[in-house]
Amino acid sequence: MTAQDIIAAALRAGRKSLDEAAGKRLLGEFGIPVPNGVVVKDALEVEAAIADLTPPFAVKVMSPDILHKSDVGGVRLDLEDAASVQAAIEEMASRMPANIQGYLVEEMAPAGREVVIGAVRDPRFGWMVMLGLGGILVEVLEDVAFCICPITERDARQMLAELRGAAILHGVRGEAAVSTDAIVEVLLQLGGEDGLLTTLGGGIAEVDLNPVIVGAKGAVAADARFILSGDTGDRSPKPSHELPVLERFRPLFRPETVAVLGASASSTTIANTFIRRMRDFGYAGEIYPIHPKAGEIEGLAAYPTIAQAPRPVDLAYIAIGAAHIPDVLAETEGRLKFAQVISSGFGEVEAGKSLEADLVEKARQGGCRVIGPNCLGLYSPRGGVAFSVDSPKTAGGVGVVTQSGGLGTDIIKRGQWRGLRFSGLVSAGNCADITPTDLLEFYLSDPDTDVIGLYLEDVKDGRRFFELLCDAAAAKPVVLLVGGRTRQGRLAAASHTGALAGDGRAWVALSRQTGAVMVSTVDEFVDVLLAFQQLELRQDRPTRNIVLFGNGGGTSVLATDFFAEAGLLVSPFERAALSRLEGLNLPPGTALANPIDTPVGTLQQENGLVANRILDIVYEAAAPDAVVMHLNLAAFVGRGSVDPVDNLLDAAVRVRGEFPGQAHFALVLRSDGSPEIDDQRRDCRGRALAAGIPVYDELTDAALALKAVGHMEAFLAGRAALT
Repeated sequence: MTAQDIIAAALRAGRKSLDEAAGKRLLGEFGIPVPNGVVVKDALEVEAAIADLTPPFAVKVMSPDILHKSDVGGVRLDLEDAASVQAAIEEMASRMPANIQGYLVEEMAPAGREVVIGAVRDPRFGWMVMLGLGGILVEVLEDVAFCICPITERDARQMLAELRGAAILHGVRGEAAVSTDAIVEVLLQLGGEDGLLTTLGGGIAEVDLNPVIVGAKGAVAADARFILSGDTGDRSPKPSHELPVLERFRPLFRPETVAVLGASASSTTIANTFIRRMRDFGYAGEIYPIHPKAGEIEGLAAYPTIAQAPRPVDLAYIAIGAAHIPDVLAETEGRLKFAQVISSGFGEVEAGKSLEADLVEKARQGGCRVIGPNCLGLYSPRGGVAFSVDSPKTAGGVGVVTQSGGLGTDIIKRGQWRGLRFSGLVSAGNCADITPTDLLEFYLSDPDTDVIGLYLEDVKDGRRFFELLCDAAAAKPVVLLVGGRTRQGRLAAASHTGALAGDGRAWVALSRQTGAVMVSTVDEFVDVLLAFQQLELRQDRPTRNIVLFGNGGGTSVLATDFFAEAGLLVSPFERAALSRLEGLNLPPGTALANPIDTPVGTLQQENGLVANRILDIVYEAAAPDAVVMHLNLAAFVGRGSVDPVDNLLDAAVRVRGEFPGQAHFALVLRSDGSPEIDDQRRDCRGRALAAGIPVYDELTDAALALKAVGHMEAFLAGRAALT
């Protein structure tokens, strides 16, 4: 019986799971070691059936009504002979009311460490493999790691490294090490390119191999649980487009013609406001107000329908009643490429789901693609399009997709003040047609985009999303802010693996496997995008060792703790660097060990030029991965006649230019919130950004940004090691 036959037979019988014997036959088909064993109907069959097996034995009850055998006393271990096995079976049969179909008698697995290997089908990304420590206690310890399938050997070894208790596998307190190679092999046989999950696909919902007993020379799956499903596998939509992705999306990001539906000749609507903002922003193309009766709107000639506009329309901004929009798009006669539907009342409410489906269907009839509905619009400096007021006109390399229009406005405005420069931002709303994955594909190919940021609530075609990130080989940094990661638990899961695969686990796995950076807040999202915009990534030396230099002793101490929590080291200098710093004979109260804590009086030395000598020594003798200079600007106010801030800033700009590629440089400018200090910080920020230095408001912000940089650099280093 083939693997497919085993599953098909169980499904035909109406079973919700494979019995353990069938599950182990399935494992055997893929080379996963299992104990030798036989199935008997009752105690009378035992003596003849186990004649070729070697004691001690294990006995397990087999019943479609019993999923967790240990919980009901359906397992007996370390039985020495046939008589002991017979007695165990007779005892189980006497007290179990369940539908018992037999008993599995096996040779006991050799002694070793217990690990759990399992799999669960994530609704977005497909199969995920899990590795955990603790055997039956895995849900208590929660020492687990997940990877999205198919996994590689590198993925499997990273899962091992991620376990908090991984050291026990290598031997502790005099105990022998076990074979981690054997664990890797089982992981690959289950979830690798040609493994069980990727080969069989459908029919299986969850897998638990618990425990897998690992010894010095191998691993054996002592128990196997397969939860079945009628699902035939991942059916994520596959894109089918005739045009290359850059050509396909050019009319969206560089529209030559824009139609506006919903503007009024007699009042001011959101569509009227959009027309005014387009003009203020400097849009150079043609704008066509679409109105069934008006001849002119906002001083522009209006047209009854999109089909009657003078030229084909690249982008339509649609803010009319939701019920009318499907028919409007069906009648565009192939003269519209993209419809950005601002209107709500679609799939975000139960009553609008059928209307949203109708919207997409009729848009396809009319020959256009839909962005939204229920969104705010597009911001594309290169195309002269903006939906928010006073958006920056300078184009840059940061491409953003957001499923929240309000967050899109926040990202543009906060990014503007912190120095982000955008290649584009798309408010994607419900993503009824064009998804974040479609836009990710564009940004990955777009020569004008260097860094990608995504705010996601429902990735929809998650499998293609994952595969795009994998195929891109981390060619561009990708920053992910994901909403709703903990909204749904898996409380009804039938396996240990399913119970542990909370919504956030898949995103953690995706981040590890693709290099994408996960963040938790909008501010962190902007800060990390800024770091990737300003800093040149290194794959030969991932960022970990940090030097802190600035004023504020308590600030430095707290920052050291926070950097450590972020996985970054602020370590004392070696003697060579420390001796040179001590040779500067700086004023009393200056601490030099790292952090370099320089009170205001020290920084006023030589009108702030002393910073040049300090930084030169740090770069020449300490050779850190990154330097963070932090200045409490308010501390300089009223402290004598010397304001060294300009010279301190000049020192930062100079050292970055004189030691290119040696260490990342980040600047933290702290303010007390007064208008004067905020104005000074704004001026300093502009100078630093122009020199390629990212600027942050607090040391904690800089730590999280550099952690993200280090994550990406380590990923690049790992990929390079495989080539």
